[in-house]
Amino acid sequence: MPGWGIFVNRSLALEKIKCFGFDMDYTLAVYKSPDYEELAFNLLLEHLVAIGYPPEILAYKYDPTFPTRGLVFDALYGNLLKVDSHGNLLVCAHGFRFLKGAEILHYYPNKFIQRDDMKRFHILNTLFNLTEAHLYACLVDFFTNCSRYVNCDTGYKHGNLFMSFRSMFQDVREAMDHVHLSGCLKEKTLENLEKYVVKDPRVPLLLSRMKEVGKVFLATNSDYTYTDAIMSYLFDFSQGDKADVPQRPWRSYFDLIVVDTRKPLFFAEGTVLRQVDTDTGKLRIGTYTGPLQHCAVYSGGSSDVVCDLLGVKGKDILYMGDHIFGDILKSKKRQGWRTFLVVPELARELQVWTEKSGEQCQAGDTDFAVQGEVAWSLLHPSMAKLRQ
Repeated sequence: MPGWGIFVNRSLALEKIKCFGFDMDYTLAVYKSPDYEELAFNLLLEHLVAIGYPPEILAYKYDPTFPTRGLVFDALYGNLLKVDSHGNLLVCAHGFRFLKGAEILHYYPNKFIQRDDMKRFHILNTLFNLTEAHLYACLVDFFTNCSRYVNCDTGYKHGNLFMSFRSMFQDVREAMDHVHLSGCLKEKTLENLEKYVVKDPRVPLLLSRMKEVGKVFLATNSDYTYTDAIMSYLFDFSQGDKADVPQRPWRSYFDLIVVDTRKPLFFAEGTVLRQVDTDTGKLRIGTYTGPLQHCAVYSGGSSDVVCDLLGVKGKDILYMGDHIFGDILKSKKRQGWRTFLVVPELARELQVWTEKSGEQCQAGDTDFAVQGEVAWSLLHPSMAKLRQ
C-alpha cells in the first residue's frame, strides 16, 4: 500500500469550503525522520548534561522504532504508558523494559488510569514529543541500571540526594523549552535544510489550485525569521528539473500569513495583532487595525481576526495541522472550523497492516489508482465509478 491516503470520520463537501488554512511545522514543512528527531534528541541530552546530569547519558542514541505519539508519561512512577480512549492500560514500559502481569498490577491495580489527572499523567501527543518520550525511557534506563543510584518506586537515591520522576519530568520539560524556544534547534535546522526538511515540488501546485477556488492562509507558532527561511527553501526550485519554471515569492501563494500565533491560545482570546516588517523581521509598534494587505505578514492575533480579515465564517474554513490539540480540537470546538489532521506515522501502520493481512482492500486499490490523475488534473474524478 502506498505511503499516503485520506481518511474521513465525517463527510466533507469540498465545494462548500471557501478558505484553506495550514500550519507550517510538520504540515507544509515536513521534517525528515529520523534525522530531525536525532538532532533534537542530541540537543536535549547536551542541555541535561549542562544542568548537571551525568555525561554518560550522551552515549544514548535516538531509536525511531521506540516512541510513538500518544504515549502517557507517569510522573509518579516514571513509566511510559499506552492507554485506550477510556484510560485502560495496554502497554507499560519502565525505561526500555516492558512490564508484565504482576509488575503492572503493582503500579496500577485496575490496569486503569485517570487521564484527567494532569499533574501526574502527561500525554505526549505531538511529533515534537517523540524525542521527549524516548528521552524519558533513556533516563529511566540509565538510572535504573547505574550502580551509583538506589532504585525507589518514585525515583532514585544517591547518598543524601533523592531525584523523583516528577523532578526528572520537570527537567526534561525545561530542556524541551530551551531547545525549542532558545532557537538552538532552529539554528541547527537552518544550517542544513537539505538534511532536515523535505522539499516537495507538489506543494506550490497544491496551493495554486486551492487559491483558484478559494482563499489560502498560513497560521504558525513559529516566528517570522524561521518561517521565512523554511518557506523560501520549500518554494525555491531554481535548481533541478524545475529550474525553467518562473519563481514566485512564497508569500504570494497565501492570502493571509500569521506567525507567532501561540496556538491553542490563538483559538480563544488570542493576542495583539501586529504587522511584521518583512525587511527586518521586526514587529511594528501598535495593534494592526487596517484591511488585509497583499503579501503582508502579521504576528499574533486570533482565529476571529483571521475570519474578519478574510471575510469568512468558521464553517467555511478547512484547517490542516499536525497537533491534535493545538490545531484540530481547539479550532473545531471553539470556532467550528473543519479540520484535517496530518498523521505521517500512519503510513507505517498501513504498511504493517497490509503486510500482515496479505491483501489490499478494493477501496484502497481504487483510491491510489486515481491519485495521480486527481493530483494533476482540474477535472473531478467520476464518483459513480468509484462507488461501483
